Amino acid sequence: MLRKVRGRFGDKLNPDDAFLSLTREDMQTLKNDWLTDNIISFWEEYLEHEFLTRYKSSNIILLRPSMSFMILQTPDPRTLREALPDFSRATHVFLPINDCRNVSQAEGGTHWSLLLISVVDRIAFHYDSLYQGNVWEADTVTRKFGYLLNMPIRFLHLNDSPQQDGGSDCGVYVCMNMRHLLMKRLLMASAHEKVSMSLGGRKIDASGSRKEMAKIIEGFRKEGERRRSYVTLGRPSCTSQ
Repeated sequence: MLRKVRGRFGDKLNPDDAFLSLTREDMQTLKNDWLTDNIISFWEEYLEHEFLTRYKSSNIILLRPSMSFMILQTPDPRTLREALPDFSRATHVFLPINDCRNVSQAEGGTHWSLLLISVVDRIAFHYDSLYQGNVWEADTVTRKFGYLLNMPIRFLHLNDSPQQDGGSDCGVYVCMNMRHLLMKRLLMASAHEKVSMSLGGRKIDASGSRKEMAKIIEGFRKEGERRRSYVTLGRPSCTSQ
């Protein structure tokens, strides 16, 4: 199972060159299409690299779509422990949820939603931009995650989550909600402060968000080109004797 899923999604992206793993097809989806796994993985690594690293004491995990999919598809998720991050100190875990049921189908599924598990509160918050499109998948992942941690986790579907207008904007909502919850709720809160996890009333500009994400990726691409150019030009040459 693990080998099949790794083949479907590829290896984990590296924060220093994550944009290098994005294909032309991935970038095309940012215009007006359903976002690929690679785009969402890039966004998670961007949030980790640019923001989470500033909060050394935080224990928040952004799980990749491939890992969420593995948990959903594996009968006993405890067999995946070696492939998954160490959750022993985690306070919160973000999981992009996909409705794909076929492990052999590359970039399968038709809908993304976001699951945020508060390990400390033993509650899983589900944000779905198509009302209850992924409720079964998110609830199933919640139960299996509970098996992993050997604790019961209550599943809470939030009916007031921002709803998409465009038919293929679900991945954009996942990325924008993830950033908002991470930056404006979790990282800004004090240790014992009670934080509302509702996104009721929040508006998302899907078109503007797509452009912002494309601009961020382009910035990383240009920076990578500058670094490679510097290394090439600055490398000392060898002279034969």
